[in-house]
Amino acid sequence: MKQIDLFSAMAEMRYFDEACLEGVPTMEIHGELHTGIGQEAISAGFLGNINDEDAIVSTHRNHFHALIKGVDPYLLMSEIFEKETGLCNGFGGHMHPFSLKHNFSATGIVGQSLPVALGYAYGYKIRNQNNVAVGITGDGGSNQGTFHETLNIAGAWKLPLLVLIENNGLGISVPIAEVLSTKTISERSIAYSAFGRQVDGNDPEVVYEAIQEAMSFIRSGNGPAIIEATCNRFRGHYEGDTDHYRSKSEKQSILKNDPILKYSNKLIESKVCTSDEIENILKEAKNKMFSILEKVRKEKMPPPEIALENIFYEKS
Repeated sequence: MKQIDLFSAMAEMRYFDEACLEGVPTMEIHGELHTGIGQEAISAGFLGNINDEDAIVSTHRNHFHALIKGVDPYLLMSEIFEKETGLCNGFGGHMHPFSLKHNFSATGIVGQSLPVALGYAYGYKIRNQNNVAVGITGDGGSNQGTFHETLNIAGAWKLPLLVLIENNGLGISVPIAEVLSTKTISERSIAYSAFGRQVDGNDPEVVYEAIQEAMSFIRSGNGPAIIEATCNRFRGHYEGDTDHYRSKSEKQSILKNDPILKYSNKLIESKVCTSDEIENILKEAKNKMFSILEKVRKEKMPPPEIALENIFYEKS
């Protein structure tokens, strides 16, 4: 995997969410908006490690996972803005985007992404498909009963499941250290005969290598894997969250771990690219995403008369 591709993917993710933020104060986006700003390197680590037939089941903080799975950013942003041109014609919104074509879905219910991913993994197993299901959760979700239940079954039946934990240190406002009895979450892997690894989620190369190793373990028929990627959540839990549970100095301090800044410096220092090339990548990514935003804003909302459609399945 080319380092420059990892950085480009991260840049597009950052500006995708920056563009979405424009719709919050204008009330074009309804309800809560959860951004992944500060966590781009984790999703970038999937680049080249996941294929079209593999599945990703994500969380309320799902934008980057959809993008890395190949979902068109215009369709995704249209869905977030609840436009009729969106991925789900505006019915899924920000927390429930779905793409059958890309084997991608998300749920706003904490911890519930994992049993859905388990279903994919079981399907792959009984059909003898060499594919992997990825269930993504946060550190808070790792303390849900679904985490144990999912991994217990996956371990017992050796199902092709990767559980990715984006550990940003906070379950909304609760520090993970206050509700965790072990030093890491990934060390629980021994209970499920699973591959387990904690990695620095601010470095896309480190994440890439861990995912590559985990995928090889899973595709070889060894059962599930757990990757815990440590990171920082730069903004509140959702847009509008006062984030009063973190001090101003703490919030300032975590900005030093900005994966975009750290990785760009790494690429420049290792002479992979110049500062001008970095700036061009960032500029192109910003122009691309804000051009999409401009187009999305001109699209229509779904007509009120179809509000009750797609609620129940009707056999034709």
